[in-house]
Amino acid sequence: MKLKNSLSPRLLANLYIAIDAVIANRLRSLLTALGIIFGVAAVIAMLAIGNGAQQEILNQIKLVGVNNIVIKPIIEQKDEKVNEKVGKKEKKKFSPGLTVRDVESIKETIPTLSQVSPEIILDTYVIRSGFRRSAKLVGVDPAYFKIYDFELSDGTLFNTRQQEIGSPVCIIGYALKSRFFPKENPIGKTIKVGTHWLTIIGVLKERSISQASISKLGIRDFNMDVYAPLQSVLIRYRNRDLITTEGIRLAAMRSQGNSNGNAQNTSAEAEQEKKNYHQLDRLVLQIDQTEKLQATAEIISRMLKRRHYEVVDYEIEIPELLLKQQQRTNDIFNYVLGAIAGISLLVGGIGIMNIMLASVLERIKEIGLRLAIGAKKSDVVQQFLFEAVMISISGGIIGVVLGVTFAFLVSSIANIPTIISFSSIVLSFGVAATVGLIFGIAPARRAAQQDPIASLRYE
Repeated sequence: MKLKNSLSPRLLANLYIAIDAVIANRLRSLLTALGIIFGVAAVIAMLAIGNGAQQEILNQIKLVGVNNIVIKPIIEQKDEKVNEKVGKKEKKKFSPGLTVRDVESIKETIPTLSQVSPEIILDTYVIRSGFRRSAKLVGVDPAYFKIYDFELSDGTLFNTRQQEIGSPVCIIGYALKSRFFPKENPIGKTIKVGTHWLTIIGVLKERSISQASISKLGIRDFNMDVYAPLQSVLIRYRNRDLITTEGIRLAAMRSQGNSNGNAQNTSAEAEQEKKNYHQLDRLVLQIDQTEKLQATAEIISRMLKRRHYEVVDYEIEIPELLLKQQQRTNDIFNYVLGAIAGISLLVGGIGIMNIMLASVLERIKEIGLRLAIGAKKSDVVQQFLFEAVMISISGGIIGVVLGVTFAFLVSSIANIPTIISFSSIVLSFGVAATVGLIFGIAPARRAAQQDPIASLRYE
């Protein structure tokens, strides 16, 4: 205890001398700290951008589901082969398209499945109390809500009976509830979706989706969708797997219109829908283990090719692997930024050491005088270490402010999500102080090794 009390006044005295020396050379101290300032600012901004990108990728993985394989139908095939001998095009092969039968076959064949969600997506409109709004009608099974981690704010999911008989029931998105039922509970009420009235049995919780995620992942705004049992959509709305009198009539009209050169003026989406022979618009398969995704996707691809009579009228995507590849790219980007920030801190430390060495030469007489009147070599070491650490800490504080400001500017101007964590501030600040301490040791030791008599004679 006595030793501690005897050392405290010396430490305080050395600290005060260091503070006076830094304040007396404010401009030089600021210029010395520039490397630390930009290094710390770069570390904080880099970590903020990296954390924001990481969080965005995690949110996108939640949107597309975990360990999913997505199968989408290709509506129009354009690949053609030419018979060189005859000079005629090879006849187009028949394919039944993506159907519910494919789903049953996949369930029976693939043991690694945990959830299977076939989807039918129709452009339609919603009408209630004189208001009409365009929307998507999505025919799904309850597995759809488990795969995408959807939660209900009110009501229940489809039961087995409703799925089997195709009951006229639906679950609506939160935005539709706010639009058509702003002040009342929609559960049990009916809403007209297309040409049929459906009873609302559930409302989804609101799910915020950025426009960037919608464009990157090719997903919809789930809050504006109407969800009905898959069987209900097949029975009451559209089943492309069935050949109906109406379908034959429309096909004949299109054929006649094309032969007479009087094709109807329809939108590109409507024309594409006419050519769509697939019963399902999307099939999502959830696998129990990530490492089995690629192998399972290859097996399913070969199986569908065989079922579709060698016609590849589908495409298979693994969104999670694509997003993880994007994450690896972001990690490489972060490593590069981290290396740049590290180099800035290293340069800043070298700058501190150079200036402190120059300061030793400038203050040799001062050092000799202190040693001559009774100061110990440890006091001189402490003084110069305090100066180096103070310069680096001051630069660290300014760098933290600049780094946080830069992160906010990037988020607002470039529309890039950034997340500033307290740990990144502590890390960068701690590194700055450590750099000052490490690079201040050599000048401090050199100052302490000066000969008092030679220092007093130094010109």
